[in-house]
Amino acid sequence: MEDLYPFSEFNFEAVVDDRYSSSNNDFWNTSTDPLDHHHHNEVLQNVKISQAEDWEDSGGLDSLCSINKIGFFPVHYYSSQEDCLLSFSNQHKEPLSNLDYGSLDNLRFDMVVSSPLGDAAKFDDQIVPKADLPRSYKNDQNQNFPLLLASPDLLNNHGNGLKCLYGETEPDDVHQVQRIDDLRGRKKLSTEEVMRIAATMFIRSSHSNQSEGLDSLIPHPHDCYYSNLSEEEKENVKLAESLLACAEKVGSGQFQRAANLLDHCESQSSKIGNAVKRVVSYFCEALRERINRETGRPNCIPPFSLVGEIPRHYHKYREKEFSLFDPDKSMQNPGPTMLACHFQLPFGQVTQFAGIQAMLEKLRNSKKIHIIDLEIREGSQWTILMQALALRRECPLELLKITAVGTAPKDTLEETGKRLTNFAESLNISFSFNIVTVSNMNELKEELFERDDEETISVYARFALRPLIAYSDQLEAMMKVIRNLNPTVMVVTEVEANHNSKSFVKRFTEALFYYSAFFDCVEESMEGDDPNRRVLESLYLRFGIRDIVAAEGEKRKMRNVKIEVWRAFFGRFGMVEEELSLSSLYQAELVAKKFSGGNSCTFHMDGSSLLTGWKGTPLSSLSVWKFL
Repeated sequence: MEDLYPFSEFNFEAVVDDRYSSSNNDFWNTSTDPLDHHHHNEVLQNVKISQAEDWEDSGGLDSLCSINKIGFFPVHYYSSQEDCLLSFSNQHKEPLSNLDYGSLDNLRFDMVVSSPLGDAAKFDDQIVPKADLPRSYKNDQNQNFPLLLASPDLLNNHGNGLKCLYGETEPDDVHQVQRIDDLRGRKKLSTEEVMRIAATMFIRSSHSNQSEGLDSLIPHPHDCYYSNLSEEEKENVKLAESLLACAEKVGSGQFQRAANLLDHCESQSSKIGNAVKRVVSYFCEALRERINRETGRPNCIPPFSLVGEIPRHYHKYREKEFSLFDPDKSMQNPGPTMLACHFQLPFGQVTQFAGIQAMLEKLRNSKKIHIIDLEIREGSQWTILMQALALRRECPLELLKITAVGTAPKDTLEETGKRLTNFAESLNISFSFNIVTVSNMNELKEELFERDDEETISVYARFALRPLIAYSDQLEAMMKVIRNLNPTVMVVTEVEANHNSKSFVKRFTEALFYYSAFFDCVEESMEGDDPNRRVLESLYLRFGIRDIVAAEGEKRKMRNVKIEVWRAFFGRFGMVEEELSLSSLYQAELVAKKFSGGNSCTFHMDGSSLLTGWKGTPLSSLSVWKFL
């Protein structure tokens, strides 16, 4: 088995052209004429709509998932396709074997795989259009799965139980705010749409400057669209266009010109302005650091500072250099900001409930269940599972075992175990909690896991794999151990974005759209004076932008890749993707609609994986796998 799926040859840096991404001219509705200028062409080829960060992840066990009227459902719950509320776009992809990868031995984790976007990719789309569900989901209705959990009060009960455990109530500042901006009969442009228009204008301008003859004088359709924008929107577009021009100059080594453009961008942006100005401000900061490093100037990283009060949990970062902050380590023991994100941003609960539903279905006939969690954090996902299992009548549960794997301090994992143990006792569930801690994943061994021949093993990996992309040997070692444990199912949630290209311009444009969509979500979901919003943007999101834009080589830790890359990678370990059931998809839609910005939460089907996004921009992927 050790030699069946060699990992050492998996190439983390190759690039495969994505002819259906936003790098394609058709996606932008721009002219298909080629650009003569190399760097302008590079910008054109690499402006992609992708997403975001995992700040949608859950916070503490206190009152989590307190949304009313959501429960788990059997796959045959709906009698017809029309009963499902999902607005999915099914993307029929080329088989992986037909793509121009070359040998799988040469695959890298920054490759881009073709991803037809269809009607959802049009320039002025804000929400993914409704489409028929995949035929395979229709067939699910004919299967006789037992009722997993049909209680409409799941989240009420779940939230009340968590309050009892923690002895706390939902924070006063965690609430939803519905914001609708109408401008002459239309909604205000989203942050990502502003960036998309700016990219189109920048490409058009670059092309016109390089062209000769009448073609440069022909009006472009987007010129009319631009003329109908409000003055604020025009100002935002111009600012974003200047930022893109600055990035192009940095990518081509024209640092003095880049610095001049950067001076202008910095003067027009602000960390307390609208979402566009905040995004530009953080990208300017990262560009400045990169220019200083490339030109040998000293880098003075601004200290972490916020206007107004912030939660006490984050006071320690006021005095420390920003570079000492590690978001992955911070989220091993989430603080109030991550809790606020869980309540106010829809993506965490959407993928959490849909993923747990998928796991429940795969474990429906198991009396002894062993879950291996590769990134347990506070463990709120398992209180959801416990409530579902407690109500299961067919095939009653005999034992639920959870093994937490990680490099987090053992005392942090022990605290999580105590809370989960108490919660299991309140539901009269026979429960066992084990801990496997290693200094790095090269030390992970099969012998470290307590196993029973009668138990069914499943693996849960929620944003647990992406930190290891920078450490390929550790990712290899971990996957080999998981394969040899032979789990029945592996549920994976990851960031849906390509932030691992060697090309600076490619990384920059991917990150710009990724964070623009996320900032737009934050803008609509959290109050401007919310201390947790300040921490989220000025600490967590700022770190990601700075790492992707300013860092290179081993210093760059943020290396997110898209589902197609994970799909190719998992195939090397004998893993096969399984379809998400109609019930799992309904869970995603139902949870999203309970948030104030739920209508802006959009879904695509990429093969058998669910892509969750904001106003059409994918942010995260949820997939289910089995081992052959």
